[in-house]
Amino acid sequence: MKYVRNIWPDSILLSIIVLLTIVGMFVFMSASFGLLAREGAGWSSVLFSQIVLGLGGGLVLGLIAYMVPVSQMRRLALFVLVFSILLCIGVFIPGLGFRSGGATRWIHMFGFSFQPSELLKLSLVLFLASWMSSLGEEIKVLKSGLLPFIGIITITGGLILAEPDTGTFLVILVTAMSMFLVAGGRIKHVGIMLLCAVVLLSALIIAKPYVKERILTFFDPTTDPLGSSYQIRQVLLAIGSGGVTGRGFGQSLQKFQYLPEPIGDSVFAVVGEEFGFVGTTVIILLFLSFCLRGLTVAGRGQTKFNRLLGFGIVIMISAQAFLHIGAMVGIFPLTGVPLPFVSHGGTALMVTLIASGILLQVSRNQKQI
Repeated sequence: MKYVRNIWPDSILLSIIVLLTIVGMFVFMSASFGLLAREGAGWSSVLFSQIVLGLGGGLVLGLIAYMVPVSQMRRLALFVLVFSILLCIGVFIPGLGFRSGGATRWIHMFGFSFQPSELLKLSLVLFLASWMSSLGEEIKVLKSGLLPFIGIITITGGLILAEPDTGTFLVILVTAMSMFLVAGGRIKHVGIMLLCAVVLLSALIIAKPYVKERILTFFDPTTDPLGSSYQIRQVLLAIGSGGVTGRGFGQSLQKFQYLPEPIGDSVFAVVGEEFGFVGTTVIILLFLSFCLRGLTVAGRGQTKFNRLLGFGIVIMISAQAFLHIGAMVGIFPLTGVPLPFVSHGGTALMVTLIASGILLQVSRNQKQI
């Protein structure tokens, strides 16, 4: 099989990523007006985090990720994963990590906040792509494939659940299991993992009251309208009031007082209210296009490592996007995951752009068609 190394990345994929970035900043700026009305003092710091650190830092690091050969990234995969795990452990160190909204997910240093779990997601994809591509057919063997894989997911997933961050854990689980299957893992082994995942989630529902509340609210949104079901009720009200074309840019009413986390967990509801069915459809089509084109690009990768790395990045971003959107329209329980390219979170946007840079580099080394 012949391969070609293109001078430029895949133009269609690049266009989709650019559009998602531009649309994401456009929506974020509108949603952030609600924060300005609620707590004006914090608005400038949020903008700084998103625009300077997230967008600016992400573009610079994404360009570097695009230029550094993936073969060199592969050699550093284990080191990056261990470093990410250590950072995640750091959030539990008093004075280094800090707690907000009932969760300990951030490290605060030199006046800046950083969310290590975002880096852990990408570093896990990088490591799994390296490890699985080196295994070959051995991935079908219980001792060399399934058991080490479960061990890796237990360590990384356990850290995420301890924060706690169930939404990020679900994204990691979906991404890792998809990569395992694509790498050649047995369907029987995937079934075993799915069974383990169901048992774990059932245990979480029993052990974690907030998870149980989200499940109950999912099945009956009328339960506790001023408590556990308040967010989903306000989200659906915001999306429904947008109609076909929406109220217009900046005209959302829900974001100013009623909608929890309008720049984060509920940002898709702001899209629905301000841009209506047309706007939400555009967002969904952009993410669907990213997923389909990304999978096409990944499938043409030069090496198995390239293909697995590209596939993992596409699934990671797409799974998070559709978990967020699905939760906003009542298809899934509320997960709290941000919408990639759109939601507030300088670390999340930065890592998403770095992952996009890696994916664009994969698109330069393709099978000759």
